[in-house]
Amino acid sequence: MKVAQIWRYPVKSMAGEQQDHARIGFLGIEGDRVVHVENEDGHVITSRTHPRLLGHHARLNESGEPVVDGALWNDPKTRRVVMDIVGPGAKLIRDESIDRFDVLPLLVATDGAIAAFGHDGRRLRPNLVIGGVEGLAERSWPGQCLHIGDVVIGIQDLRGRCIMTTFDPDTLKQDRQVLRDIARKFDGTLALNCFVIRGGDIRVGDTVELARRRECEAVSA
Repeated sequence: MKVAQIWRYPVKSMAGEQQDHARIGFLGIEGDRVVHVENEDGHVITSRTHPRLLGHHARLNESGEPVVDGALWNDPKTRRVVMDIVGPGAKLIRDESIDRFDVLPLLVATDGAIAAFGHDGRRLRPNLVIGGVEGLAERSWPGQCLHIGDVVIGIQDLRGRCIMTTFDPDTLKQDRQVLRDIARKFDGTLALNCFVIRGGDIRVGDTVELARRRECEAVSA
């Protein structure tokens, strides 16, 4: 198995950026989901309720600052874009705490499961895509860990999927059948909620090895 894709989403619920290498720490890929959108009441807003957010692209510039469609995340232009989607008083907030993640800091998908899914893998919004995986083998991985060079990633469980998967990542056209199919074919879950046991640098093409729980515990001890 190898690292096939690496993805970072600097602004939560916006389209992200594909990378050829990344540094991973205990809070996942550096720069991932470090900005989120809040409404005027201070509630975090995602594309579950405001899918138009998915139509805007976020990346990190050379200084490590999140940029949305070419403008800095804290530029008045970016805030106007967000207010147009969410409403008056909406704003972007920088937050690099563990609380910024819905579940765990890292979401890992496999090429075998994406093929079985039958749609663009971007709908699953993974951080890592592992290539060379047969079919739905990932479903037996929870409780084990992945070794990528010096990096060790613990696998907690399968990710329950939501309405975000129903939106085409390019056109934003919605197909509700996608989520119904996930429920019917995959018990509502696809890809893996993961945490970082030992951080480091990874690159596309790096070899990935699956290890048993006992070996994971030895690394974390």
